[in-house]
Amino acid sequence: MSKGILGRKVGMTQVFDPETGVATPVTVIQAGPCTVLQIRTAENDGYEAVQLGFLDKVRPKKDRRSRQSQASRSERGHVANIGSKRSKKLAENGAEVSDKADCEPKQFVREIRGKVGDGMEIGHLVSVDALEGVLAVDVTGTSKGRGFAGVMKRHNFSGQRATHGVKKVHRHAGGTGMSASPSRLFKGKRMAGQYGNAKVTQRNLRLHKIDVENNLLLIHGAVPGPNGGMLVIRETNKVGPGSRRTTK
Repeated sequence: MSKGILGRKVGMTQVFDPETGVATPVTVIQAGPCTVLQIRTAENDGYEAVQLGFLDKVRPKKDRRSRQSQASRSERGHVANIGSKRSKKLAENGAEVSDKADCEPKQFVREIRGKVGDGMEIGHLVSVDALEGVLAVDVTGTSKGRGFAGVMKRHNFSGQRATHGVKKVHRHAGGTGMSASPSRLFKGKRMAGQYGNAKVTQRNLRLHKIDVENNLLLIHGAVPGPNGGMLVIRETNKVGPGSRRTTK
């Protein structure tokens, strides 16, 4: 069964081991509780997965408008029965209407692919104790956006010489042209451009501690994205020498 959960990055700190005196850098992640919104099956969807939702999509309490006014009608209809014309028409024609989680619309919705467990149902709450027994995880997030960057910052180029012969182009990439054949640049040439703000997965990170009471995960090392960024945490599928994957 695939194990995973959604969360939000809180920040980094360090944990001291009093016996060895070693300080371990860890990332604190607020994980769950997540609501099961849909269950994908091979018969209906062609693959197996569990769709999770994290954090209610509602306005702050100081806003006097409706709590659900921040979500669109389609988002509300995805998680609860709102009596739409389409659902009524399907019911009249005898079509099977899919079950709803009957909860608030969620800010962050993602699917965890893999075999679905027997006890997993729509509306079920997934908390951090779902990762009990897992030694290492893969964390997916959106990296910090750094805007338009040059080749030295984006690709770690060394730049050009800082002596005579180079005039005010010390951080430039240099020549990129090719000979008469093929007389063009191949796709993927490393140049200046957008840096960051991309989907990044940090693999095989050791799960240092699970705090069930406060819904927190302590993961050894850094994870993608800024503080407050949304993350997908899955049990790692990395195998081979040095892997921390659990054996079953």
